[in-house]
Amino acid sequence: MAQQLECDVVVVAAGLSGLAASVAAAEGGARVITLEKASNTGGAANMGMGPCAAGSPVQKASMIEVTPGELFRRHMFYTHYQVDPRLVRAYYFKSGDTIKWLQDMGVVFNSVRPAFRARERTRAYADGEYTWHVVQPEDGSEPGPRAATTMTKRMTERAQDLGVEFLFETPGKELLVNDEGAVCGVKAVDKNGEEVEVSCPAVIVATGGFGANAKMIEEKIGLEWGKNLYSFAVPGMDGDGFNMCHAVGAGHTPVTMEMMYQLPDNMNHFYVEGAFRQPCYWCDRTGERFMPEDDIYNTTFVGNAINHLPGKVGFAIFDSKMLKHWKKDGPDIVSHVHPHDLYEGFEEQWQRDLDTYFDGAGNHVIAQADTLEELAEKIGIDPEGLAKNVAQYNEMCAEGFDTLFEKEREFMLPLESGPFYACRQYMGAYGTLGGVLVNDRMEVMTDEHEVIDGLYCVGTDACTIYGDSYNFAIPGNTMGFCLNSGRIAGENAAEKSADFSGDDEWD
Repeated sequence: MAQQLECDVVVVAAGLSGLAASVAAAEGGARVITLEKASNTGGAANMGMGPCAAGSPVQKASMIEVTPGELFRRHMFYTHYQVDPRLVRAYYFKSGDTIKWLQDMGVVFNSVRPAFRARERTRAYADGEYTWHVVQPEDGSEPGPRAATTMTKRMTERAQDLGVEFLFETPGKELLVNDEGAVCGVKAVDKNGEEVEVSCPAVIVATGGFGANAKMIEEKIGLEWGKNLYSFAVPGMDGDGFNMCHAVGAGHTPVTMEMMYQLPDNMNHFYVEGAFRQPCYWCDRTGERFMPEDDIYNTTFVGNAINHLPGKVGFAIFDSKMLKHWKKDGPDIVSHVHPHDLYEGFEEQWQRDLDTYFDGAGNHVIAQADTLEELAEKIGIDPEGLAKNVAQYNEMCAEGFDTLFEKEREFMLPLESGPFYACRQYMGAYGTLGGVLVNDRMEVMTDEHEVIDGLYCVGTDACTIYGDSYNFAIPGNTMGFCLNSGRIAGENAAEKSADFSGDDEWD
């Protein structure tokens, strides 16, 4: 017989959105049980650096005047009004106060910054706003990947102080529905394989999409993991919440991924990947350039571009002269994410990987050669096409102007001094976005836009606000949406459970 538990609010998963929901619901006076598949909290947020916000204390202290209304308008223009304006508005107008809410928990923010700044005449959507609230790691180190782990720790501590009961290694499996069609609990399975049944008037699903489920990605999005997609596959993100919500009638929304670009198994080849994120020579397998290379730091745009190349693969190439320049003067474009000593450590990892680094189809991911023709043969570019296009590019470099794409003049460095270095660039993504229809209270709705009583969905399963592309102009957006959607749902679920507690049937 299943173990029977009872509370006011069940939160399914303890990633960033689930933690925000758990804390907010508990602050609203609800008795909260949070189910988590893993043995710890934080989920994919532990890989990140910080959330987006507008009108925060951090921004005000730095005299940065970015208002929620400004972000709302910019976001809606970016998406061409193809997304729910009330949901977008609810998120941005909550975001500044959420930073204060986190500070009250002991979270310290190192700075607020854009993801990057354009070097030139501001191409459309090129400039990032100062919205990215980068978390200060508790050890005092310079922020980088995983800086946000400190934030999830503080949130977990706050939840525990408020009496939230975490059931680890106990994933939610099924939503319970009463005779009136309202969600009234969750079935879960603990680490011993025993069933746990939790009754409650409100359930918040926060399971983070299906970025680790290659079968669902192919079915819903049409990309093949390990062939033309090398996204982050955070363990546990298997589509549990997505499927649970749809099983009880949740409405459907388009599912996308936060497109970017990266090498296969990039975390184990971080120096190599970072070294190629420069405005060198980028081309498709025919040897043709496909964008101005000084745009490569908008990873969303590059991922989108690669998605439309032959074979869905691009190539980045530099020569020994460029490498010497970066070693002496530093990179042309500085990354917030990759190590600061990229080129000091480059050759050691390059030599280690040169003969052993393959993609899932057995193709060389990186290659080195003394001539461009030999390089093309090794890595899969048409040799004649590459030679022809590089010759044209080098002529443009000599003339000091990119007549094809108007790449920034200072980055027009010819590709002419062997040895030459190349890598394959594939589509990557942080995870899946969307699939479950919600309103601005984070209540789940049917395809007919009728609210399913007692059910909320937050985080990436409910993140339908980007249209076809992640909004790089407002950095920190996914973490920001996760935090604020979770907090909104937690507050509303606590209010619902408080109203429900007066019902004699529940008592």
